Amino acid sequence: MTFGQSDFLLFLLALPVAAAVLYWSLKKRDTDILRIGSPDLIARLHASVNRRGRTAKFGLWFIAFALVIVALSRPQWGSEVEIVEQEGSQVMIALDISNSMLAEDIKPDRLTRAKLEISDLMSKLGGDEVGLVLFSGAAFIQFPLTFDYVTAKSFLEDAHPGMISRQGTAISDAIETAIKGFDETRASQKVIVILTDGEDHEGNPVNAAKAAVDEGVLVYTVGLGTGQDEPIPEPGTFNGNTRFMRDRQGQTVLSRLDEDTLKDIANAGRGRYFRAGGSPTAAESIAAELSNLDKVSIHSEFETQRVERFQIFLAAALVALVAAELIPDRVKARSRPTNSSQEGEPA
Repeated sequence: MTFGQSDFLLFLLALPVAAAVLYWSLKKRDTDILRIGSPDLIARLHASVNRRGRTAKFGLWFIAFALVIVALSRPQWGSEVEIVEQEGSQVMIALDISNSMLAEDIKPDRLTRAKLEISDLMSKLGGDEVGLVLFSGAAFIQFPLTFDYVTAKSFLEDAHPGMISRQGTAISDAIETAIKGFDETRASQKVIVILTDGEDHEGNPVNAAKAAVDEGVLVYTVGLGTGQDEPIPEPGTFNGNTRFMRDRQGQTVLSRLDEDTLKDIANAGRGRYFRAGGSPTAAESIAAELSNLDKVSIHSEFETQRVERFQIFLAAALVALVAAELIPDRVKARSRPTNSSQEGEPA
């Protein structure tokens, strides 16, 4: 036998103490009663008291309480195999890892904030499959759809601009790559979440979002950055030695959040646009959106579970309580012989 909540069994230790206190109080009551009247009077008053019955009643009460405590501890024995259906959506997250995501207009920087938003989103998902696409000037699937959020977060932490040599922000490529990551054999809702500063330099992301809708995919966008120009630190420079990227003419390269483009992509993809750093957070808002989508079974597995047996102990406790209430407190007193003369004795 095992117990689902064995901590409740500690309350059984209180029952012997309670029994001792009850025994002491009953003895004290009897002693106090003897002080208020003569022994013969007390004996006549107690003649009808069902002492054995009261003892049995107290015993049944203690048994019932013990059984209730055992029931609360969820006793289990035996096992059964169940088919567990997991319902949810397929969510492909597209993360921009271009150099512009190193800008520090939101702290600590755009890329780190994007990772925090994705990690927070994973923590709020309930049964959805998650995959990750990394993109800059090109795009690739970092990990396919999975329920293993812990492993997914470890892959997420390793993402950095050096993973793709071709620089740029090809949002359209990211959308097309994410679509390829969906499992077309499942009827679950398919969603793409794009986290980027929106500075797209190639392709047509709005048309790509429209094409995604034709495939039954919703597209959400999350903007990283502010509307102000921000210099882009060179990778690997920090702690007071930060150097900023320059173009071929020697001018400092500046980057700013392009909210208009991201809003257009979300509208074309029948999703919504969110800005990172708001309240509620982008992760909270997207999780709320996903929870309202139609859920279908996307995964089933056999699961062996222990069989709960608390009902047996609750039923036994109920029987004990009912039996205790049926025991009468008093019984019919026996008549005592009188002092009159015996029958047949001469007067």
